[in-house]
Amino acid sequence: QVQLVESGGGLVQPGGSLRLSCAASGIRFSIYRMGWYRQAPGKERELVAAITGGGITNFVDSVKGRFTISRDNAKNTVYLQMNSLKPEDTAAYYCNAVLTNYRGQYSWGQGTQVTVSS
Repeated sequence: QVQLVESGGGLVQPGGSLRLSCAASGIRFSIYRMGWYRQAPGKERELVAAITGGGITNFVDSVKGRFTISRDNAKNTVYLQMNSLKPEDTAAYYCNAVLTNYRGQYSWGQGTQVTVSS
């Protein structure tokens, strides 16, 4: 049974940083392109960052230069380092094996809330 458990969210002021973690179980983690998605209130869930099993990364334009994604295949964990946070980054963040820019391959975890506000 696949489990995706996100953590690390919180309330942060604009310009601040957070590091999100996602622990995956029940999948052959190392072979998947893993992604971080986010969903703001009233908006569709979207892929913001992804990393292949070999470490190739890509980002949506709105987070380029501010977010980095990494993974530890030995720990079945993917990370999202978020710097220079903006109010528009406020959303629930989820990880999943990437299917499309809007859908993951597995059922979603509970997500972790990121709120950027002064």
